[in-house]
Amino acid sequence: MIESSEIAAAGILIVDDQEANVMLLEQMLANAGYTNVSSTMDPFAVSDLHRTRHYDLILLDLQMPGMDGFAVLEALKEVEPDSYVPVLVVTAQPGHKLRALQAGARDFVSKPFELIEVETRIRNMLEVRLLHRNLEKMVEERTAQLRASEARFQRFAELSTDWYWEQDAEGELTNWSGPVADMVGIGGTETDGWDVEERALLQSNIAERKPFLDFVYSRATAAGAVQYLQVSGEPMFDEASRFIGYRGVGRDVTAMAAMFARPA
Repeated sequence: MIESSEIAAAGILIVDDQEANVMLLEQMLANAGYTNVSSTMDPFAVSDLHRTRHYDLILLDLQMPGMDGFAVLEALKEVEPDSYVPVLVVTAQPGHKLRALQAGARDFVSKPFELIEVETRIRNMLEVRLLHRNLEKMVEERTAQLRASEARFQRFAELSTDWYWEQDAEGELTNWSGPVADMVGIGGTETDGWDVEERALLQSNIAERKPFLDFVYSRATAAGAVQYLQVSGEPMFDEASRFIGYRGVGRDVTAMAAMFARPA
C-alpha cells in the first residue's frame, strides 16, 4: 500500500511549450498537495532532466515545435533501463492517443481537460509507478540477502569440510572448492581404486536425485593403503521444481576410520 505522503512527494515534470498550460497544471498539482513539481518548456531538455532526477511521472504535451512528444518518448526510452517510461500524455488530437500508447506512454488525457480527470489519472499512475519502484527495491534487497546467505553458507562449508561442490543437471561442475575432481570423481577422470559397490551406490543416489548424509566410501591409494571419504549431498531444484543439479560437502575421514579400527 502506497502512503498518501509518498504520493504527494513524488517527482513530477510538466513538459509543455505553452506557458499558460504549464501554470495551470502547476497550480492544479499544488492545490492537490503535490510538493515536488518541476516544469520545462524545452522538449530537448526532457531526457537529460529525467536522467538526473528520475521523475515518477512526466506530464507530456504531444504538440510542440522542434521536437514533438513522440520524439521525447523515444529519447526517454534510452534513459529507462527497464523500458518503463512514466509518461502521461496531454493531447488535443484524438487520433494521437493510440499512437502515444504504442510509443510507450502509460496513459493520456485530452485537451481541453477536466481537472478532476487529470488529478485522478495522475494519482492512479503515481500509485502504480511507486508500487513498481518499491517492489524493485524489495527484490534488490532480497537478492542481496540471498547472495550474502549463500556466501556465508559456502564459507561455512569451506571451513567445516575438505571440499564443497555444485554440479549442473548434466553432472558438470559449476562451483567448487578443494580437490573435488580427485576426491569425488566429478568433473574429471575418475581415479582407479574405488570400491565398486560403494561407488555404484553413491552414483545410484545421485542418479535418482536422492539426498545423502555422511555417506562413507573407500578407495585404494597408489601406495596400497585404504582411504576413507565421507560425503553429503542434496539435489537442487529451481522455482518450477525442475532438477538443476547437486551440491554437497565432503572430507577425508581416513584418520578417524583408522582410530576406530584400532584394537581396544
